[in-house]
Amino acid sequence: MPAREASPQRIGRLTRSQWGIEAVHHIRDTTFAEDASKVRTGHGPANMATLRNLAINTLWDAGHRSIAAGLREVSHEPFTRPLDLLKLP
Repeated sequence: MPAREASPQRIGRLTRSQWGIEAVHHIRDTTFAEDASKVRTGHGPANMATLRNLAINTLWDAGHRSIAAGLREVSHEPFTRPLDLLKLP
């Protein structure tokens, strides 16, 4: 980025957006143990990351701020509650 475009506000925005991405990676690693996953071939890792992101975003949309607590709550009724969150029959 040229110096004339590098205002403090723009640099701050870019830095904060990077931390938002890192926050999701942190949740995926700590809550879902992504780094310990044995899925390593083909499209498997990308597919699993997509499913983890779906779970995180669905729980956030449902008002859960703690993804771990949201997963525990949903797991009490594993055959109906996740479908309710996704608004599926």
